[in-house]
Amino acid sequence: MTSTSTGRRLGTILLFAALTSPALAADTESAVFGGGCFWCMEEAYDKVEGVVETTSGFSGGQEENPTYEQVSAGGTGHIEVVKVDYDPDAVDYDTLLHVFWRNIDPFVEDRQFCDEGHTYQSAIFPTNAAQREQAEASREAVAERFGQDIATEIIAFEAFYPAEDYHQNFYEENAMRYNYYKSACGRSERLKEIWADEAEASGSQ
Repeated sequence: MTSTSTGRRLGTILLFAALTSPALAADTESAVFGGGCFWCMEEAYDKVEGVVETTSGFSGGQEENPTYEQVSAGGTGHIEVVKVDYDPDAVDYDTLLHVFWRNIDPFVEDRQFCDEGHTYQSAIFPTNAAQREQAEASREAVAERFGQDIATEIIAFEAFYPAEDYHQNFYEENAMRYNYYKSACGRSERLKEIWADEAEASGSQ
């Protein structure tokens, strides 16, 4: 079996496990987004009604079960992402896309705010054909709205690897350090420049 086939098979297994985790309701679905710092994306999605759980991790690379240090050093191809487990009866994927866009800078490549490098590339990882169609439509709508190219990528989902435990719920468990980082990074200010009052409404402040 080739490494590509192995990766795809592993991705299918991991996605199936995410969707059928005993800790989640049977009808829970998953979405995967890369929006720069995964701590910040967890905070944004935890505020959304209908979101059951968020998990910081990595997608899009070749290395299996990478560590944060490996991803940060480069060479694994992974992007920092958040996996959003949600109740589709309470919130739909289009709403999750709305929140995603209003928590990123869609015009920059291989960075988000003060964080630079491919690790921080903004990206959407559709887990099925319906999600891909909605993701592409949303990107087209953002491009049309601003009249310029969008750097955010749409990447076929293959696997999700959770980050170490100390990264999970970091914004809550290390609030002082997190708030200092977020403020120094200028994230909220840049989001308001792009999205105006929509940034605040999406929970990005």
